[in-house]
Amino acid sequence: MRVLLVSTYELGHQPVHVASPAAALRAGGHDVCAIDVSVEPWDRDLVEWADGVAFSVPMHTAMRMAVALAASVRAQRPDLPICLYGLYAGMSRDSSSAGIADRVIVGEYEPALLAWANGTGGANATGGASDMVVHLGRSGFTTPARDLLPPLERYARLVLGDEERLAGAVEASHGCSHRCRHCPLPVVYDGRLRVVPEEVVVSDVSQLVAVGARHVTFADPDFLNGPRHAVRVAQAVHSCFPDLSFDCTTKVEHILAHADLWAGMAKAGCLFVVSAFESVDDTTLRILDKGHTAADESAAVTLLRGHGIEVRPSWLPFTPWAKAAEVGAMLDFVVAHDLVGNVDAVQYTIRLLLPEGSLLLSAPEVKARLEHYDAARLSWVWTAEEFGLDELQRDLAALVEAAGAQPVAAGAEDTFEEVDARVRAFMSSHGTGSGMVGPRRGSQSSGPTGLRPRLSEPWFCCSEPTSTQQAAVGVGMNEVHVEFRLATNLPPGAPLRS
Repeated sequence: MRVLLVSTYELGHQPVHVASPAAALRAGGHDVCAIDVSVEPWDRDLVEWADGVAFSVPMHTAMRMAVALAASVRAQRPDLPICLYGLYAGMSRDSSSAGIADRVIVGEYEPALLAWANGTGGANATGGASDMVVHLGRSGFTTPARDLLPPLERYARLVLGDEERLAGAVEASHGCSHRCRHCPLPVVYDGRLRVVPEEVVVSDVSQLVAVGARHVTFADPDFLNGPRHAVRVAQAVHSCFPDLSFDCTTKVEHILAHADLWAGMAKAGCLFVVSAFESVDDTTLRILDKGHTAADESAAVTLLRGHGIEVRPSWLPFTPWAKAAEVGAMLDFVVAHDLVGNVDAVQYTIRLLLPEGSLLLSAPEVKARLEHYDAARLSWVWTAEEFGLDELQRDLAALVEAAGAQPVAAGAEDTFEEVDARVRAFMSSHGTGSGMVGPRRGSQSSGPTGLRPRLSEPWFCCSEPTSTQQAAVGVGMNEVHVEFRLATNLPPGAPLRS
């Protein structure tokens, strides 16, 4: 079978969620082509070449864009088999993907994709509908086929002051052992974890280094879900490539529970850690079942900085039950812990995403504010309890998108100051926070002078597609861009976070 694999967005990285299944399909005897429309124009000739097209949808942004692009493929070749695969493939499958995808694959998708290409159902597959496969078993891992993808120069880079370095992304594990209620992972993996063998990770990193990478992102949902495995992988990579730096993502509770690991991680080249702080309100953290408190967040910043590692927190400031005072407290935390240069501006605008099957749909705080399900946006619609807060979120989202969400020195400072000013003005107009003096910069923790290490891609996994991202998808295919705008009725900004 001639299979076309399509990526629409993977956090600015060269898409491992295309490279990995490409290797498995090749090993199974299939011809494979790949395209990443986040960095290259759509090619209708590839659709004519293919016997089947499979779209990678590991996150909300990718799913939103893939559904529209798949509709274009369906219009071009009505009888061509189309597959959606990845973490978000099962989201709203009974509405948005109806009539667009013939097969929807969730979980460990490589074996099920191979079965699809072979024209069989696949072993260890479960699911209620004939076009839906949830596959959590593994028979092995293959080194991803990165030769099919655009070069690293087209993707996000590590930024260290005035220096930029080529960067790549690899995975050392799939799934997650936790069940945070706002996350889509528990819906699929239900606490299960699948580890990628150390030798496969090192082999993949070797490919990236060979084409110029000097930094890698461990793109696991949580790098420390399997702490001993993570340490072995980090040490093995460092042993082979001692000048290579890395970043990873992990929960606050893992940062603290595995405090003894960070000295070794720093020695192995860890520059920064992305961690889902989400809120500084302990009630919100309890509703989300995050497993940490605001005090833990502060401790995590201090612990990592003690080893020369910066934290880049992600936030979820807008929920149905949130108050503007909580948003203001988050901004105060950022100032007091000297994190203005560590937070990508989009994080100040993230609004809770509630896809079908979300574990939060049963929470009383959510049920009281639900309205209807919006199939085009792949999310339940809700309104904030505090009057005017929805308008504030939209205002901040438009501000951040207009500013380009650039997390560079002056840009980050200027955007933060404007966000802070608008939140304070809202609070004052609603009779909260009037006359309050904010904390002194670094009063709780001070970071290093100068620019903080970061990647040049500021957007996040569950942010809505921006107009810029949509335009990038529409390069060379304006009719698809128009179809996407009409199908989603997307207003500017309004990023979401699951």
